Amino acid sequence: NNLWQIICCLFLLQLVSIPVSKVKGYKQASVVILHKSLADDFEKFCHANDGALPLLYRSKPGDWKCLSLSSDSDIRTDCLQYRIYEHGACTGSLKSLKEYSEQLKDMVTFYLDCSFSFEKAAQNVGIPVRYVEQKCNVSVYKTAVPCYSVSTFSCNLVVTMRPVPESKLEAAVQATSGLKEAHGAPIHMGDPGLLGIKDLSKPDYGDPVHLHPGDIPVFWACGVTGVEAIISCRAPLAFTHSPSHMFITDLKNTVPVRSSREVPQVHCISQHPLQYSMVSVEAAQKIKTLETLIGTDPGDRGIIHLHCPDELLKASLSLSHARSVLITTGFPTHFTYDPPEENDGPPGALAVAAMLQALEKEVAIVTDQRAMNLNKKIIEEAVQLGVLKKPVPLLSYQKESDDSALMFLCENGNPGRPRFDHLIAIERAGMAADGNYYNARKVNIKHLVDPIDELFLAAQTIPGVRTTGVGDGGNELGMGKVKDAVKKHIKNGDVIACDVEADFTIVAGVSNWGGYAIACALYILSTCEIHDRYLRKAIGFPQLSKRMVWLSALPSVTKEEKLLKTLVQHGVRSGKTASLEMEVDGLPFYTTHSLLIEKLLQEVQQ
Repeated sequence: NNLWQIICCLFLLQLVSIPVSKVKGYKQASVVILHKSLADDFEKFCHANDGALPLLYRSKPGDWKCLSLSSDSDIRTDCLQYRIYEHGACTGSLKSLKEYSEQLKDMVTFYLDCSFSFEKAAQNVGIPVRYVEQKCNVSVYKTAVPCYSVSTFSCNLVVTMRPVPESKLEAAVQATSGLKEAHGAPIHMGDPGLLGIKDLSKPDYGDPVHLHPGDIPVFWACGVTGVEAIISCRAPLAFTHSPSHMFITDLKNTVPVRSSREVPQVHCISQHPLQYSMVSVEAAQKIKTLETLIGTDPGDRGIIHLHCPDELLKASLSLSHARSVLITTGFPTHFTYDPPEENDGPPGALAVAAMLQALEKEVAIVTDQRAMNLNKKIIEEAVQLGVLKKPVPLLSYQKESDDSALMFLCENGNPGRPRFDHLIAIERAGMAADGNYYNARKVNIKHLVDPIDELFLAAQTIPGVRTTGVGDGGNELGMGKVKDAVKKHIKNGDVIACDVEADFTIVAGVSNWGGYAIACALYILSTCEIHDRYLRKAIGFPQLSKRMVWLSALPSVTKEEKLLKTLVQHGVRSGKTASLEMEVDGLPFYTTHSLLIEKLLQEVQQ
């Protein structure tokens, strides 16, 4: 029977010193044993950090059995090896805890599911287990990610690392995400430095596992976090299993059936440093629908030829991971008027800023020095209208030296200390190949434009800083990625095409629509449980309690109507016609833009 097979396995493993991780198909558990006075707080700590510490069972004081996990268990002897901790220090290893039977009468045992439990599921879909291939133990690392503290339990997250071929990343995530009791999906994929891990060849526990060419380091929350918690609380006496010497249960691993809301997708959002993100199939599809909605071409400009699939999704994922965002807008196409700005751009920029504020990210806007007073008034009125929660800091940029852009973007010009993680340009005049700036009619407006493009060029040299460009004609900052298509398909494209690329290029029928779509996509990501868990690295609690705050930050027909009226009052004109009517790019607000906003909101709230 199963129990007899396990006993035989354990006996053989003990003889040949093979880690318990080789026992396949059965749930395995990490073990933490504490004095009963600490048990309630440790249970709360587990629930607050359940990605690392998925609690299978908590015993009563002095109860050495665990019938719900194993029919004939004795925690004093069921692990092949134990560690003893006294006042926060490991003071030795033991083969048995029987000599501590008297002390154990006042102690509580916690059984925590282990990532070894999901490896069979991964192997079933063709994921190699490198540490098994290399005949060593899994690599375990301390991170710089703080856990959610409870009372005296305060420590950083500990993770396991398993190399996964890039082509198998999504399969690995999908195979493990449903096994929530076994740590579930990974909490990070890519550069270990983003977790504060400096050297993969020097694990804190276990053995170094070598990556094959094409492998990506993938990190799962680990039950050894419990050991770090024990050390942090400095309990007079505590026990844990020794690494790789787990408690084997009688329970078979199972994979639950899931809906599209629970099935994850994986997307690369950065190459330098390498970083992937995660989102549910359902949320990703919603964002792709948003991209389709804004990609219509009411002005018949030929923008269909500029479309870059999935850029809205990738840009929004990158923004969701960002801490601080810099937005720029302003296209002085009406060079004979004062002000020369058009009304496409500022509403989209403020829609993104409003959502970023609701998500508690730092956000600032950079614009032309000559337009500072105008933009300051617009921002102040946007706060009064309820478009913004609070004023957005307004900046300007001038080139004073060769390193001006780096000094602006980074503390003391140090690329290792960027002030912003992401730069967004929405309907911002972009520099053409000849160094000039052109409106759609091929008129050079360089004398009205500050060189904010330099910030986007400098961002390409700063690790971890991503850029997004939103445009509707190809002459906007960030459209350099599609400049060949602009030259071929857009009127005057051979002259006006922006030469400066962004990492992500969002093409919309009207640039404001791109801003609205980014705000909506950020809302969708924030309410996606899979993405939320990945973003917080399975630490702490879901943020869905803030949903109403996020919902109130979304653009609406009423908000955008009020904002457009404000722009008109300040003399900011329609781009195509220079009209001071309720229109943007020559398209009436009430029969075009309002309907598009309603469609976006309908998709968001389905």
